[in-house]
Amino acid sequence: MTALAGILLWSAYIVRHALLIIYVSVLFSLGFSPIVRVIEHARVVPIVKRLPRWLAILILYLAILGTLTLVMFLVFPPLVKQGRGLWEKLPEMYERGQQFMIDKGWLQEHLTMREAVERAPGSGGDAVTKVLSGVANVAGGIFGIVTILILTFYMLVDSWNLRLQALHVFPRKHRARVDAASREAMAKVSAWLAGQMLLAGVIGATSAAGLWALGVPFFYVLALISAVGEMIPVVGPILAAVPAIAVASTVSGKTVIFVVIFFFLQQQLENHILVPKIMSHQVGVNAVTVIVSLLIGGSLLGIVGAILAVPTAAILQVVAAELMAEEAKIVEPEK
Repeated sequence: MTALAGILLWSAYIVRHALLIIYVSVLFSLGFSPIVRVIEHARVVPIVKRLPRWLAILILYLAILGTLTLVMFLVFPPLVKQGRGLWEKLPEMYERGQQFMIDKGWLQEHLTMREAVERAPGSGGDAVTKVLSGVANVAGGIFGIVTILILTFYMLVDSWNLRLQALHVFPRKHRARVDAASREAMAKVSAWLAGQMLLAGVIGATSAAGLWALGVPFFYVLALISAVGEMIPVVGPILAAVPAIAVASTVSGKTVIFVVIFFFLQQQLENHILVPKIMSHQVGVNAVTVIVSLLIGGSLLGIVGAILAVPTAAILQVVAAELMAEEAKIVEPEK
């Protein structure tokens, strides 16, 4: 049994990427299931009392893809225009910044932009290899996202049979408790998705108000980017702040400083107040568990681990509560 356990663990490590895709698909199917159920029972067509499940899932997918398409149409045209203007001003800004560092004694020699790029950390190595590696990573990410969407679709379509098969793994006397625990876990994961949407809305609204007050153009588009970036823990908000800083640089250096300060304060508020409070209220996981799970998930799997940290902690909380309740029932008669 020890050898078999070792083989299974080693096999799981080898296929860890596939297992991660399956786990993400399971989380999405759990989170989307209540929404699909609402669409399924909605009286969209008067002559049909209940929509086919596959059609309800397809409506949900189309709504998500339509929203993303709308975001892309709103975001990219003004960003391309602003990016072009920034690219034209980049040499002048580079020379001004370099001269400032030379005057302060922070830089000893004048460097061209090409020399600065060549001396930057991590700039060595074959450029072709790096480009091919980047393309392969992007292609792998797209393939993973498509696989997750397809697998989630089939899990939602066949959720009832999958649920029954999973329950039959447990002894008959425990199936009712396992079923109740699975429903509770489903509710928590769905609440986590709702919490993510709420966080994105709060960050988007505050970003729009702050950037408008600072006089940054296209503040509504930049706020939309901040809202989308909020859904990616750790690096998402940082990456979302980059376009706002770039656009602010076309206004003035003073505006750039104020924008950086604004996003720093916003992230402090988000990390220490909004995320713990909203997630503890929505998912039922206390603030300490949220922060610890984000730290552990980010350390183990990076961005993906940080994204999956809170729903995983919620599921583990349900399992731990059931196990402790069972242990209490066993210990109680002995007293």
